[in-house]
Amino acid sequence: MNGQNRNDIKPGLEVDIVLKKDQRTGKLTRGVVKDLLTKSSNHPHGIKVRLEDGQVGRVKNIY
Repeated sequence: MNGQNRNDIKPGLEVDIVLKKDQRTGKLTRGVVKDLLTKSSNHPHGIKVRLEDGQVGRVKNIY
């Protein structure tokens, strides 16, 4: 699943995100969702989340 729909993402899910500093390279960071930061129901670049370790980025893959 891609991370464009807010309904697909819940706290506790394992996801891959792209951090702001990695947007040019597309490097993915894996972690567990703590908070959803995007308020809209969908976003073309991925829903923005905060991981349990505090990193913030846009969801690219959901596991």
